[in-house]
Amino acid sequence: MLLTDTFKSAYTAITAHRMRSILTMLGIIIGVGSVVLMVSVGRSFERYVLDQVESFSSHLIEVYPTGFEKFGRTLDSLSFADYEAVLKLTTVKDVAPVIFIREKVSVGTEEISPNIFGTTHHFFSNYSLKLRDGRILNDSDFKGARSVAVLGFQAAEDLFGPNNPLENRIRIGQRFYTVVGVMDTVGSALLQDLDSFVYVPFTTARAQTGQKFMSYMTMKATIEDDALAMADVTSLLRQRHGIENPDNNYDKDDFRARSASQATEIVGTVGLGLTAFIGLIAGISLIVGGIGIMNIMLVSVTERTREIGLRKALGATRQDIMRQFLIEAVALTMLGGTIGIIGGAVIGAVLTAVASKFVGHVPFLLSIPALLSAAGMALAVGLLFGIVPARKAADLSPMEAIRWEG
Repeated sequence: MLLTDTFKSAYTAITAHRMRSILTMLGIIIGVGSVVLMVSVGRSFERYVLDQVESFSSHLIEVYPTGFEKFGRTLDSLSFADYEAVLKLTTVKDVAPVIFIREKVSVGTEEISPNIFGTTHHFFSNYSLKLRDGRILNDSDFKGARSVAVLGFQAAEDLFGPNNPLENRIRIGQRFYTVVGVMDTVGSALLQDLDSFVYVPFTTARAQTGQKFMSYMTMKATIEDDALAMADVTSLLRQRHGIENPDNNYDKDDFRARSASQATEIVGTVGLGLTAFIGLIAGISLIVGGIGIMNIMLVSVTERTREIGLRKALGATRQDIMRQFLIEAVALTMLGGTIGIIGGAVIGAVLTAVASKFVGHVPFLLSIPALLSAAGMALAVGLLFGIVPARKAADLSPMEAIRWEG
């Protein structure tokens, strides 16, 4: 039996029962589509987070109280004296202390509730923030505890609309500040709208709030090895806080030090684990789809018993019959897999486009390994679950098949 005839017979058998073939492929479509969708969307959001982290200056290090990550714990563990001590380390530079002011900001009848940072000029360079108009905070503002403020792009627009905010006054809580600068738009990062932030001198924020402790501090490593710089900072703060921690048990510390490169590694590891887990779950539906194909093919063998008997009587070999039913099973899975790949890619592109409207640009990454894996899994399912009905058809006796009255 010629191979072309085998393909023609398989095509005729599939198209003869279109609805049944479509329903049979549905499990494969869902399974393959899920693999492509989940893996691609997972990689897209992983890339989104990594882009946000990498948008900050290289070798960035943050130190913050454990109260940030342990709800209900005190934030009073990083003092201004700690900041001054860290400044003397040779492995770090551009150290910026931060105090949060939890007040509303108003101009006339306009009022907003932004994140307000009391900090220094190093904060802007550490996070690669760009100036649009005016100037950023400087050393004179810090030393003189001046009542000046720098507005994020959106904060300036919300408060002043189309008017120029420079040299105008805003009210933060009960204190008035003169606007000296407006930052360029940067959009969102890690689900935070950076354009809505407001910045004032650290010393001014400390005087207004009465806080003796920092909310956190940020710095950059002066060496390529961020881990070594973090080790210096950690050792210094443990010594200053009287913490004995030779085993490096972070639960004993009252602070945390983390770097941008460390965050990148964590995101990559978590993203890989989640992608593998999601892909595994989606692969289960492929197995379910394969079982459905096997059941339908077994029914098809029963329905076509006389046809099989006639083909054998006309000279078709056992291999010809087996090949025909395997081709039918593989054709169903590959067609379903193709539809699933296209559907998963389209839905993934739509989801990332929608997400970009709310959290900033999310690049859609169509995972080629996921496509190849999905296609390979579909082919394997067709072969694996098609072998049983194919063997059953090939083992039928020609005379018994011809006399069958099903």
